[in-house]
Amino acid sequence: MAYLLTGQIICDVNPGQWMDLDALENNLKQKNKTCFILGASGETGKVLLKEIVERKIFSKVTLIGRRKLNFEDQAFENLVQEVVDFEKLEDYAAAFQGHDVGYCCLGTTKAKAGTEGFIRVDHDYVLKSAELAIAGGCTHFHLQSTKGANKASSFLYLKTKGQVEAEIEGLGFERFSIYRPAVLLVNREESRPAEWVAQRFLGAVSSILPTMSIPITSVARAMIFNTLIEGKSKTEILENKAIANLGKIGEKQ
Repeated sequence: MAYLLTGQIICDVNPGQWMDLDALENNLKQKNKTCFILGASGETGKVLLKEIVERKIFSKVTLIGRRKLNFEDQAFENLVQEVVDFEKLEDYAAAFQGHDVGYCCLGTTKAKAGTEGFIRVDHDYVLKSAELAIAGGCTHFHLQSTKGANKASSFLYLKTKGQVEAEIEGLGFERFSIYRPAVLLVNREESRPAEWVAQRFLGAVSSILPTMSIPITSVARAMIFNTLIEGKSKTEILENKAIANLGKIGEKQ
């Protein structure tokens, strides 16, 4: 079931309503589509990339980032990597040309980058990337946002996330999928003490209070599965419960 709110689809997914996962993946493979990933070095991006490469659902996968990533596994040898300067992103428009699907997992924190740095990454870089993506022919854009994102919020983090959601919606992608996960359950390489404490607590109670947290693999698999199915609206917002449900369906047996 899906609920319509101010012209957008708020998804509440029934895991039993879709056809066989293998059939959906084969259907996409036959369409010979290509994709790009922004933020492939981040926690969500790394898992998303691994899932995409393992499933072989795209004819070409391009990573767009500030540095080239090194992979030991031969499964990653056919990746295309575009190194860009996000401060001069308009000079790298060619990197965004010719992709059918775009996944944006860019993000930082105020604590790590400062207020200006956070806004520059989570708003400016994300919005400019979306602008170049649609100009380059991208039809389906996926954005990892956050639970509570609201452009009218008094909290900088939630306000910034809500603003970029609204501005990307205004670009007019054929399909725009927004993911608003709660606290991500993941072992980060960098240290975020407050988040570590929250994860330990939420991980323990996630089965009781599933709307408070979500495994990062569920977010990545939800993005992939949502790519395989037809959208019900130009803009769709997937809250934590819908992401969890899609993630379960998208899990390979």
